[in-house]
Amino acid sequence: MAARPHLLFLAFAFALLASSSFASAAIVEHSFHVKNLTVNRLCRNQVITAVNGSLPGPTLRVKEGDTLVVHVFNKSPYNLTIHWHGILQLFSGWADGPEYVTQCPIRPGQSYTYRFNVTKQEGTLWWHAHAQWLRATVYGALMIRPRSGRSYPFPKPHREVPILLGEWWNANVVDVETQAAAVGAAPNDSDAFTINGRPGDLFPCSSKHTYRLKVVHGKTYLLRLINAALNNQFFFKIANHKMTVVGVDASYTNPYITDVVVVAPGQTVDVLLTADQTPGRYYMAANPYISLAGAPAINRTTTGIIVYNGTTASRPIMPVLPAFNDTPTAYKFFSNLTGLVTSPFWTGVPRQIDEHMFVTVGANLVACDAPGNASCQGPFGLKLAASMNNASFQLPTKLSMLEAFFRNVDGIYTTDFPDTPPLQFDYTNASNSFNQALLITTKSTKVKKVKFNATVEVVLQNTALIGWKVTLFTCTASISMSWLKVSATTIPQLMLKNSTL
Repeated sequence: MAARPHLLFLAFAFALLASSSFASAAIVEHSFHVKNLTVNRLCRNQVITAVNGSLPGPTLRVKEGDTLVVHVFNKSPYNLTIHWHGILQLFSGWADGPEYVTQCPIRPGQSYTYRFNVTKQEGTLWWHAHAQWLRATVYGALMIRPRSGRSYPFPKPHREVPILLGEWWNANVVDVETQAAAVGAAPNDSDAFTINGRPGDLFPCSSKHTYRLKVVHGKTYLLRLINAALNNQFFFKIANHKMTVVGVDASYTNPYITDVVVVAPGQTVDVLLTADQTPGRYYMAANPYISLAGAPAINRTTTGIIVYNGTTASRPIMPVLPAFNDTPTAYKFFSNLTGLVTSPFWTGVPRQIDEHMFVTVGANLVACDAPGNASCQGPFGLKLAASMNNASFQLPTKLSMLEAFFRNVDGIYTTDFPDTPPLQFDYTNASNSFNQALLITTKSTKVKKVKFNATVEVVLQNTALIGWKVTLFTCTASISMSWLKVSATTIPQLMLKNSTL
């Protein structure tokens, strides 16, 4: 029997749609050569680990729907992995990158290839090392543009510019972490903050190490802000200029005009900047934001310079930055971020919840295991440790958790991470800061398993335990609500990790 004409037409239309979809996607391939190199910052030479000989590492540019392939060659003296921060690893969990969680580390002299699809996300994300503190210098931007045939939900910018905020230590960052872990104290503070790997000319010996962005009067630029710092939130301003926020963490937002941006570690913010001021030179600047009451100020500001085309050398104009503890300004910024309902991948809050979790986050103490019976340098001679629901995460050392799951290997992790705290108390009462009955925790490798396609509501609750160090863990909100749809992953259960220091 001959096929009906309208059915033939429908089949032909679907074939055209499928072929055009595949034609718009591409395979984007890169090679990362990770090795040590010597750079000069703050009047001294320092050996760092970096990718392809640069700090930051290479910017990766893809379109939504592309497949990203990255070959990592580890020529450094350290075990490492690369994590693709914020990427929805849809059926590609092996490529996510956390050491001993989704893969064993890439050993010195070895290589590993990451391959995954960039799907249902547009905007800015980033990549970084996910082993030890190597991400202090092993990091870079990941820019996701709309696929062919689709445009931004705002006018096309004249140019797109990644702005990566970071930290700099006059030391080997692996040694900084190792020393802190050995004595159980907070790690040493960084010596400088950076914009695109450069401290800026407010730091000594740094006039040549100041990032400069040349702009044309009247043009609009898309600045892709990334906080690659380990331990600090930042206020970010550009003197005499307004910015329009249009995206956060690869999700479009309703346009929000502001003169200050607040960005937490690991977070990204996309802003439109129009060069509409009197041609000249203007500082972009970032300084830390600390939400903890009574915390000491960190008087370090990193700077870059906006240079209008054709202007002569002159002292740049400096913005007035918020005070380091200006929580009202931070609250105003975050409370004005709302999702763009008309964006292609907007998803509403689900009404049907399958599982509920209430998770406390805070700083706790674990037993001291310093060699030679020496006391540790945390409170009460113990060690500081981050925890969630009073469980402090311990990485496996023999096998990754994902491989253990697939191969049914026992002894790598347990599935008893609690849905609620083991003890209820007044979580934000500062008088509990050094209550030893609440402070003690233990190290473990606990996970939470949920069913495939389940919707999980997670309530995150900060605590005031050892409040003077809680900023280490970037817990800025008293209570935040989130939900997670476990609908596309490489395993039929979600493994929810608790935190690690």
